[in-house]
Amino acid sequence: MEDNELKRIFKDIVTYLSITNNNEKIFNFLRDLLSESEIIEFSKRFEVARMLDEKKSYKEIELNTGMSSTTIARISKFLSWENRGYKEAIITLKSAQSNHHVGHQS
Repeated sequence: MEDNELKRIFKDIVTYLSITNNNEKIFNFLRDLLSESEIIEFSKRFEVARMLDEKKSYKEIELNTGMSSTTIARISKFLSWENRGYKEAIITLKSAQSNHHVGHQS
């Protein structure tokens, strides 16, 4: 399926997530939308992306996440050059976490 078609199908979900600034509401929405196994799978994929960004080995990632080397390689490909979704999410979270820590220092 083409990206434009996927964007059209996913538009309302993306819009809701982008305008909702409440973690509990977002969690409740995703919990209703996704099965428990889908939530776990999505979370593991993002954890793989973070570990790859931290330069962890495939073996270490496999051991910590249970994900296959094929899945890890696919995520690595996306992290390296396609879409930039993983990379941008990691950068945004790192920035938010560093700003959060800075704001709470005495």
